[in-house]
Amino acid sequence: MSQDIVADALNMIKNAARAGKKTVKVQRISNLLVEVLKMMKTKKAIKTYKINGEEKSLTISIGDLTECKSIKPRFTVKKGDIEKYMRRYLPAHGMGTLIVSTNKGLITHDEAMEENLGGCLVAYFY
Repeated sequence: MSQDIVADALNMIKNAARAGKKTVKVQRISNLLVEVLKMMKTKKAIKTYKINGEEKSLTISIGDLTECKSIKPRFTVKKGDIEKYMRRYLPAHGMGTLIVSTNKGLITHDEAMEENLGGCLVAYFY
C-alpha cells in the first residue's frame, strides 16, 4: 500500500469493476476520499458507499463505471487551462468528470469552468 489513500481506493474500485464485482471494501479512509465518493455517487459512477466507523473502512457498491484514476502529480491548473487537461484525461468532450480541488472545496471541472476557478487536479472518472 502506498501513502495515497485516494489513489489506492480508486485503483481498488477500478479493479473490482473490471473483475465484475458489485461491491468492494476499502480498509483505509480519509475525508478527501469520502468527498470524491460523494461526487462519484452524484454522477452515478458508484451506487452507494457505507462508512464503518468501528473498522475504519468503506463498503462501496459499484455503478456505471469504466475508468477511475487519481491524477499524479496533482497538477495546479489556472482557470483557462482546465480544457487542456480535459482533453488529456477524458475520452471525449462531454464524457467523464475531472475533480478539481479549489479554495471552495472539491468541485467538478464543469463547475470550475462555470465559476471561473482554478485549483489542483485530484482525480477523474467516466
